[in-house]
Amino acid sequence: MRTYCFIAVLLWAFCASAKVRVVSTIPDLADVAQQIGGDRVETVALLRGTQDPHFADPKPSMMVALNKADLLLSVGLELEQGWLPPLMQGARNNKILPGNAGYLEVSQFVPLLEKRTNVDRSEGDIHKGGNPHFWIDPERMRLIAKGISTGLQAIDPEGKAAYEAGFKAYDAQLQAKIADWKAKLAPHQGKKLVEYHRSWIYFLEFSRLVSVGEIEPKPGVEPSPSSVSALLERVRQEQPRLVIQEAYYPQNLSRLFAQKAGAALVILPTMVGAQGTKNYIEVIDSMVNQIIAHLN
Repeated sequence: MRTYCFIAVLLWAFCASAKVRVVSTIPDLADVAQQIGGDRVETVALLRGTQDPHFADPKPSMMVALNKADLLLSVGLELEQGWLPPLMQGARNNKILPGNAGYLEVSQFVPLLEKRTNVDRSEGDIHKGGNPHFWIDPERMRLIAKGISTGLQAIDPEGKAAYEAGFKAYDAQLQAKIADWKAKLAPHQGKKLVEYHRSWIYFLEFSRLVSVGEIEPKPGVEPSPSSVSALLERVRQEQPRLVIQEAYYPQNLSRLFAQKAGAALVILPTMVGAQGTKNYIEVIDSMVNQIIAHLN
């Protein structure tokens, strides 16, 4: 009898301490899930903050993480199409396949920009469902956080109150920071810049900065000296103040353009872990502060 009681206590302790295992494609979604879930969840991101989310080399460790996952968070809109589906199939975990409660594509929670009815691949890497780089808009991240809270509740109903409280606390932090970021950016509304890749449209909407062109001649197409010269001629009259881009894109031609345009090249973090950032709020803080420093 004592043996049976001991086993029962061990099983109870294991169940009580078991956490919801959340796997995300990009680290920002893992961070938000951790902020909301607290001690009830353990999170892991498949990509580092310095990687291009369009591409990834599948690794056995990724498949192992997905095999153990209770919830998979993806950006969606085909951003991860080139590498995530084979990993999901190889993980042999039906819980995280599309259509099941363990799969959550966060693009469904936000208003999307640049939707297309038709996609012509000659135009470059175009996403029919909309531009997938929406997470760098903190107002949209508030909506994503709410969706993640709901998704956690669906697979862990006993934690409903904890997830609601976690979301409420995190949303309050985001709202306070959004007010601060907007106040800092307000004097610079309408100032012009050039992007490397067309990945800043949502942040530009938030900041009210204006893009006058992209270094890439088409999305996903590597620029050439001639295409950069053509861009310089096209935007010369606009007098852009900045060239902004992620760290994982090449910088030589961006630097050349910035020098000739009289602009500053600013390399910005767009995911947690880039440039030493430890969470999503630090990512947006760094972006806003670096931009302001070059516009003042």
